[in-house]
Amino acid sequence: MTSRRQRLTNNPFSKAVPLRWVALCVAAIAFAIIVSQDGWWIWFLGTLFPDEAQVLHPRASLQALVLQHLALIGISSSLTIAIGVPLGIFVTRRYGEPFLAITSDITAFGQTFPPVAVLALAVPLTGFGFRPTVLALFLYGLLPVVRNTIAGLTGVPQEARDSARGLGMTGRQILVRVELPLAARVILAGIRTSVVINVGTAMVGAVIGAGGLGSPVIAGLVQDNLAFVIQGALPAALLALLLDQALAGAETLVPGHRAAT
Repeated sequence: MTSRRQRLTNNPFSKAVPLRWVALCVAAIAFAIIVSQDGWWIWFLGTLFPDEAQVLHPRASLQALVLQHLALIGISSSLTIAIGVPLGIFVTRRYGEPFLAITSDITAFGQTFPPVAVLALAVPLTGFGFRPTVLALFLYGLLPVVRNTIAGLTGVPQEARDSARGLGMTGRQILVRVELPLAARVILAGIRTSVVINVGTAMVGAVIGAGGLGSPVIAGLVQDNLAFVIQGALPAALLALLLDQALAGAETLVPGHRAAT
């Protein structure tokens, strides 16, 4: 009984999960209060900046800006996952190994290329607004997903593959039943990094009319109104924390994390 109690006490999994979910709940409650209460914003920003004639961004409500921001992140991250994970799987197969180096170089180039430059190049082709912003976020978030997918799959012990092959599994069955479950934690870590990066990068889309939480920030910088800047920056920071903790909690639920811990 004592040894079992000591194992549970010393298990980092049993300690980390409750704290993470507490932080997630706190961030969710704070985010909901901030987004849903315009009166709270007027009082808070008016108290901080009594000399400002206008403390709320007039273009759209905060709820609408948050929904626009979530749409930018959701669509771009979905495209990144839908393309990045299969691409990482492809280059780790025997028939895709010749493309491993060029894939790594291209995805790395996509993140080192500034998002503003991607927007400038995409606007003549796709116009202003939503589409070029999604394209920039997609390219910017591709590297962590592809790189972690490659790292997770190449990190699977060869003994696990050999054992599965000895049981008569095909290559596809080994991938689905052995490799992906063991690499899931590393892949989720890359997705988590990509999503959190896109929360901040999506702010740039306001420059070309994509909306989102970057709109009050850009307007505040142009008009020298710090109230507008805080109205966009504070919800964006909480949103990044919320998504980060949610995906971190998802990492702890995959079998690979439990085996590692």
